[in-house]
Amino acid sequence: MATLPLTATRRVAIIGAGISGLACAKVLANSGANVTLFDKARGPGGRMASKRRPSATLDLGAQAFSVRDAHFQRAVDEWLAAGCIALWPTLTYQASSSGWQAHNDHQKRYTGTPRMSALTRYMAGVLTAQFNAKLHVGTPIAALNLTSNGWQLIDVDQTTYGPFDQVVISTPPPQAHALLAAWDTELATACQARGQRACWAGWAIFDGPLPAIPGVDPGWQMARVTHQALRVVSRNQTKPGRTTQPESLSLLAQLDWSEAHLEQPADEVAKQLVDALKSIFSASTALPELIEMGAHRWRYAQPANPCEHTYLYSTNGLALCGDSFSSGRVEDAWLSGQRLGEALVGRSVQ
Repeated sequence: MATLPLTATRRVAIIGAGISGLACAKVLANSGANVTLFDKARGPGGRMASKRRPSATLDLGAQAFSVRDAHFQRAVDEWLAAGCIALWPTLTYQASSSGWQAHNDHQKRYTGTPRMSALTRYMAGVLTAQFNAKLHVGTPIAALNLTSNGWQLIDVDQTTYGPFDQVVISTPPPQAHALLAAWDTELATACQARGQRACWAGWAIFDGPLPAIPGVDPGWQMARVTHQALRVVSRNQTKPGRTTQPESLSLLAQLDWSEAHLEQPADEVAKQLVDALKSIFSASTALPELIEMGAHRWRYAQPANPCEHTYLYSTNGLALCGDSFSSGRVEDAWLSGQRLGEALVGRSVQ
């Protein structure tokens, strides 16, 4: 596809204010474009979302992220300096009903502080404060319309925004397809080709700490679990900025199990994930009393297969980015948005 350079007066809409959409927005805004972001949630974040409860804050999507790419490392250094991320976890285990083993792959990982969504809120704040970008949250976009003056966005309440010269869609492929299908066959076909896996994310808050495990550091922060239902246990009170909250766990389910239980009620899913948690402790061990539990369904959690592209765009003004183009990692999402932004302003990644 041909490069479509931006001008200082180009108007760009970005649907989806997760890390990919925010990364793309910064490149475009820094090049002089007028950028407006839209997200259906109450704040930016996407799958880097956090849930606030009366006694605790829990991350329900990404728990931490690592760095492999030098360009992403520069962004991470900025976020560290700004104080919106910090190193975590440093005490990780492999756990199953047959025992626990320390796990250290010597890879640095980071999490948002005081919650994962602090990172995307920082990124959005930079955009609005330094680049005068606009951010519409709680605004699900339901349709696109092409006029002689450019693209219009129409939300679920039939409010119209625009016109825009460029529309970047960073939402999961099935949601992007619903917007694109009537306007761009090539991009719509690409969305259909990128299957998505679902994932349940449970949480549990207890009135006391988890019981000690022989041979395991009592301050353990995360466990990767061998169980048909449960794959990750993350202790949110061990994350930077949250040490005063009670034992508060994120319980990420196995993808196969999630898809088999996709339509179950959230409270039933939460109970099954807490039961799975119990299985990695000895049968005679009692967990503390539950304060509350729940579950959130990510219908489009990560791509089923990697894509040959990092992003896609068309000369009609529509473009796609997001972690669905690769393995679903936080770094992948940022790189997809960053590289799309670079492509749209006619620069190669240095």
